[in-house]
Amino acid sequence: MIGAMLVREVMTSRPVTVRPDTSVKEALALLDQHSITMLPVVSEDDSLLGVLSEADILVGRVLPDARASLIPHTAERENDSSESVGSLMTSVALTATEETDVAEVTKVMTSTGVKSLPVVDAGRRVVGVVSRRDIVRTMARSDAEIEQELVGLFRSLDLDWRVAVDDGHVQVFGPLEARDRSLALSAVSTVAGVVDVRIG
Repeated sequence: MIGAMLVREVMTSRPVTVRPDTSVKEALALLDQHSITMLPVVSEDDSLLGVLSEADILVGRVLPDARASLIPHTAERENDSSESVGSLMTSVALTATEETDVAEVTKVMTSTGVKSLPVVDAGRRVVGVVSRRDIVRTMARSDAEIEQELVGLFRSLDLDWRVAVDDGHVQVFGPLEARDRSLALSAVSTVAGVVDVRIG
């Protein structure tokens, strides 16, 4: 489980993108260099045209090894790495916005097998990418980091509450009134890495 968060809080805000006329060879190099699994394909004004995934590139591009086959492989490669990204990209792409709930993105990723989603604004311009890795990184925050952020959050709200964190499980000491307990629950659940919250 992960605390309530928005995509803008976990996404990579300066994504690596390509144009439709980018060569497949160059796209492969970018995927490898940046250790990513997907490239948004954008127009000159950064509007999303589609996505190019590892799978899009790999289909038909890994030749059988003759040493591992009893039947000699004589067919020529169907695809050429000099092809452009535009010929391989998926035009209809799943997307998220900065205000999308991370829980919703997680559900999409786990139900479809998609590893990354482009993040777009109202004009469908790409403003980021959110990946499984981004979400895992957030969930992997240490208890000390979470506690430090919570202490700072309570201080900014002028609240004299104490907090204990154990494996992402947060216990807040201090709020007594129903209104304060509700505020504590809402505030703590927005902090990355929080698994659940107990009051008192």
